[in-house]
Amino acid sequence: MEDWKRQRGLFAAVALAPTLWLLLFFIVPLAIMWAFSFGTNEGLTTIKITGTFGNYARAVEPLYLEIFGKSVAVAALTTAICLFVGFPIAMAISFASAKWKPWLLLLIMLPFWTNLLIRTYALLSLLGTRGVVNQLIGWAWAKASALLVLIGAGPLAAYEPLPLLYNNFAVVFGLVYVHLPFMVLPLYAALDRLDKSLIEASLDLGAGHWTTINRIIVPLAAPGIISGVIITFVPALGSYLTPDLMGGTDSQMIANVVERQFKRANDWPFGAALSFVLMYATFILIAFQALRNRKAEARH
Repeated sequence: MEDWKRQRGLFAAVALAPTLWLLLFFIVPLAIMWAFSFGTNEGLTTIKITGTFGNYARAVEPLYLEIFGKSVAVAALTTAICLFVGFPIAMAISFASAKWKPWLLLLIMLPFWTNLLIRTYALLSLLGTRGVVNQLIGWAWAKASALLVLIGAGPLAAYEPLPLLYNNFAVVFGLVYVHLPFMVLPLYAALDRLDKSLIEASLDLGAGHWTTINRIIVPLAAPGIISGVIITFVPALGSYLTPDLMGGTDSQMIANVVERQFKRANDWPFGAALSFVLMYATFILIAFQALRNRKAEARH
């Protein structure tokens, strides 16, 4: 392959369109919102850039720090559950036969073919008080009550539908459902590249399956685990739609607060400051992880 420096004209022609797209539709709007975060409202439709840090000072008040902390906790729990559930799934796909592997991968990627809003409303219909889950539990409850009557025991109390929506459980469940493929795919990519002879050697030398997983598979799949954690945690931290539709008043995350500043409160400078505090925190986490990886590579 020729060095791109020798074909600068061709390289510039190829890179021009994506560069302009990135500049016009990402960098420029981001720069405008960053400038707004140092401004104040002048009337209903005017924002004056004054260079104030008041919006950032307000963003770190205890009320908003608590919401930030809760958002981080929910995103971390979502990531942990996705890792716990996704790792066995990725292992099963990577060790599947060549005939079944494409179909299993298709099942993992199939949710991407459906709009997120439609998938969220499908969850609402499943988890509602009159949804499929509560109806199935109610049916099983009624059958168990009838069986107890037949054997001479008293009937069960009337079934009360489980509160599966508009609480923290619903938010975490919805986020896991949405972000699980983001964890499975990088895990599969890492596990599929493993040298299977190392696993066979570990088992042949007397190590059990759990020992092989802990000492062979997990260390070798560490890059995929780290990638999966990052690309699951970051979108989960900034999730808006799932907490808005499935969460209650005590289940809102920081993205919902940002939305209210832009749409209901009409306080764009403060909303921009909240957005960039979230962005700064995300960048710091990613930079910290990259620094740790670099130090680990240097030791080896």
